[in-house]
Amino acid sequence: MAKLIFFIFLQILLLSVVSSTGDDGENFARTIDRKLLGLHRKEKLTHFKVYWHDILSGPNPTSIMIQPPVTNSTTYFGGITMIDNALTAKVPTNSTLVGQAQGFYAGAAQKELGFLMAMNFVFKTGKYNGSTITILGRNTPFSEVREMPIVGGSGLFRFARGYVEARTKWFNLKNGDATVEYICYVLHY
Repeated sequence: MAKLIFFIFLQILLLSVVSSTGDDGENFARTIDRKLLGLHRKEKLTHFKVYWHDILSGPNPTSIMIQPPVTNSTTYFGGITMIDNALTAKVPTNSTLVGQAQGFYAGAAQKELGFLMAMNFVFKTGKYNGSTITILGRNTPFSEVREMPIVGGSGLFRFARGYVEARTKWFNLKNGDATVEYICYVLHY
């Protein structure tokens, strides 16, 4: 019994010592050597072109509206569409699949068709398999060229930054299906 009491006493003492050293909130961050993350290497610029297929029609749509636009909106204002769109190497939807565009676009303009785009390009082939880039920006689909920033990435695109240029290659007025060319310029380590 004495051993048990002594053991409990030691545990309480140890717990009180550890808890009394408390974290005052000042030690949550620290500076580390850039080399630990591979940031000492020369930055690379990768350029590629993919075709984004937004399919709203048919039995297997890749884009679904999860929030309809506000009543009487002619600009899709307030509407939100979730996407898992194919990214292909060429314009036809049945060309080589290189990845998926996963995210959403939302109607963010009241007086024109203007979307907030938030999506990851998830690459599924070749040396970039498993890598991603993240695009977050404004897209006005009726403009000939739209430029959106690349705000991050993962895998081979870790610490990515850059921009994409989007150009509509095909649009079906009846059902909303579209194919958009994305030309990407990615700075990464």
